[in-house]
Amino acid sequence: MRIRENETVMKEEKSARAKSWISFRVKPKEYDTIYGHFSKTTCRKLSEYARNVLLQKPVVIKFRNESADNFLAEMILLKNELNAIGNNYNQSVKRLHTMERVPEVRTWLQNDQVFRESFLKKTEQIREHMDQIYRLWLSK
Repeated sequence: MRIRENETVMKEEKSARAKSWISFRVKPKEYDTIYGHFSKTTCRKLSEYARNVLLQKPVVIKFRNESADNFLAEMILLKNELNAIGNNYNQSVKRLHTMERVPEVRTWLQNDQVFRESFLKKTEQIREHMDQIYRLWLSK
């Protein structure tokens, strides 16, 4: 019995909202201002934002940390540069592998392999970390 009573109350609340309308006209500049304020919040719909403002309920505003945004932009550039350096390095090493006749080149390739693997591993760690930061940054 109680479940049905609760269902009835919930239906009445939903239908009461659908029956009551408040509409008003605004100038284009006023609408742009209202929409600008709305777009800075976490509200999904303009009606939700307007309802919260008119009923003096709290509205959560999105906050962007400009210094973090600048840092992230610089880190993305660094990540791209590191990827380019790594690609160029790989191409150079592949080209050197084709020169098997020169014994000095062969020795250099063997010694350089440890450095190359370390460099690529660190570059991959930086890329993964930057991707994590970027995903966190996008979700805020």
